[in-house]
Amino acid sequence: MRVLTGIQPSGDLHIGNYFGAIKQMIDTQNTSEMFIFIANYHAMTSLQNGEKLKENSLKAAAAFLSFGIDPQKSIFWLQSDVKEVMELYWILSQFTPMGLLERAHSYKDKIAKGLSASHGLFSYPVLMAADILLFDTQLVPVGKDQIQHVEIARDIALKVNNEWGEIFILPEAKINEELAVIVGTDGSKMSKSYKNTIDIFSDDKTLKKQISSIITDSTALEDPKNPEECNVFKIAKLFLDDVGQENLRNRYLKGGEGYGHFKMYLNELVIDYFKEIREKYNELLNKPSYLKEILDFGASKARKVAQEKMQKIYTKIGL
Repeated sequence: MRVLTGIQPSGDLHIGNYFGAIKQMIDTQNTSEMFIFIANYHAMTSLQNGEKLKENSLKAAAAFLSFGIDPQKSIFWLQSDVKEVMELYWILSQFTPMGLLERAHSYKDKIAKGLSASHGLFSYPVLMAADILLFDTQLVPVGKDQIQHVEIARDIALKVNNEWGEIFILPEAKINEELAVIVGTDGSKMSKSYKNTIDIFSDDKTLKKQISSIITDSTALEDPKNPEECNVFKIAKLFLDDVGQENLRNRYLKGGEGYGHFKMYLNELVIDYFKEIREKYNELLNKPSYLKEILDFGASKARKVAQEKMQKIYTKIGL
């Protein structure tokens, strides 16, 4: 089974990235053919500073490797190192109805959050379709907000197949319902675009500040609290087994503790869980040439697959 996923290097990775996608990548690479890329083209919809984008891309590479991505098991590369994806993006654009993109929820949500209404942001689903279809992807692990993008990729693939024959495999979205949406500090989906993240590799002071900013209600310290409606509890659950969740739930229901206590507990959970990962990440950041070597190795394998696919497309389109 061929599985593909990518994460934007538009800022420091957060726990939503990890539990929503990266943890599944690590597990999947042992059972499937895993394609993983750093989506630096996609990141340009929100980041146009070249030096920052380059820095963030290396940070993302260090992060993926520290999490446990194995470049010997998975094909792991930087999106821009496989130029065929941009060529396919343009070709697929000829098969993409405007109405299909106008119905994209993600575009509307990001505009509502203040992102610039650029063509790049509007046509983001077409580039994502190119990422997916170029590698004959069968499964795409996504959160709920990205399901529609996989459906758009399928719609585009069907239009191409109807015109040219069976060129593209129709991908399926793979969703973990429990982790499909990781809440951020404001209670909405955790996203760098929304500035509501808890960043894995931030310093201890910043991490504490982010956790302290989690929005809670005004229930008094001594009163029982509803854990299921608390953003702190929703995030803490990610780090706990069933027993740990039940113990924390009982603390909420008993009363006598304020949300500040629960935030301190969450801060400890995050630091303990990512301790070794953070250490390895800092070590890898001091080896930029090694990171580049790993990405080049993956890109060479990804290009081979991409070039073979594009040759089949050239014969159909007359290029």
